[in-house]
Amino acid sequence: MTTPRLTDRAALLRNRARAGGPMFLHDLAREELQDRLGMVNRTFTAPAIVTGLPTLWGDLLPGARVVPDTPVLDLAEGAHDLVIHAMALHWADDPIGQLVQARRALRPDGLFLGVLFGGQTLAELRAVLAQAESELRGGLSARILPMAEIRDLGAALQRAGFALPVADSLRQSVAYQELDTLFADLRAMGERNALAARPRSMTARALFSTARKLYAESFATRDGAYMAGFELIFLSGWAPSSNQPKPLRPGSAKARLADALGANEVPLPETVKMEPKD
Repeated sequence: MTTPRLTDRAALLRNRARAGGPMFLHDLAREELQDRLGMVNRTFTAPAIVTGLPTLWGDLLPGARVVPDTPVLDLAEGAHDLVIHAMALHWADDPIGQLVQARRALRPDGLFLGVLFGGQTLAELRAVLAQAESELRGGLSARILPMAEIRDLGAALQRAGFALPVADSLRQSVAYQELDTLFADLRAMGERNALAARPRSMTARALFSTARKLYAESFATRDGAYMAGFELIFLSGWAPSSNQPKPLRPGSAKARLADALGANEVPLPETVKMEPKD
């Protein structure tokens, strides 16, 4: 079965080649990943970084092998004790396939960390563009990448075979005095529309003027700034290993929770047995 094509890979590579300028969300993602690595009591000797922006992410860890986020990752099986997937997974046609490949590249008890844009990113812009296009054209076009929700990404880690999977998010609101500045920031990060189903014709000016009006009515501050929300989702999981902690079998506990909490245990009332009527 062929995986549906979400991304125009050539357009994505062009967008990334033109990236440059404010990278504040990537900077935030880097800081968060470094903090999380600092909390892991381990020294990693064979890290790998999967990214579409190697000049930005290549120096995250000394001696890391940096590979592009191609559909087939250039990672040897069991070669790494740490794999980081940096701000690229949201463009993958097959995100679970990317996670599976990252897990296979890990040694037993190796760590995977990922960061990507989540489903609440640009929710305001998505809403006003959809409303504007619906009013003007009576339909919708593929203008903003559909991004995964945190619950789906947590499930994807499990499906990919990671042990101890965790998904959490960080939200960032940014105030823009001009909507064009938001578009410029997206271009600077290489995040322009690269959807395979995107419109290829010139967009009518009326669409953006209507979208600006709707944005100002619904998502502007009292001083007229446009508020834009971004969501960074962080993923972590471990390659399975026999020395990892395992959940206890149900009913195998040797101590009561009430004793551990110093609380009085109150038994539930007996269930009333209902006799069948004749």
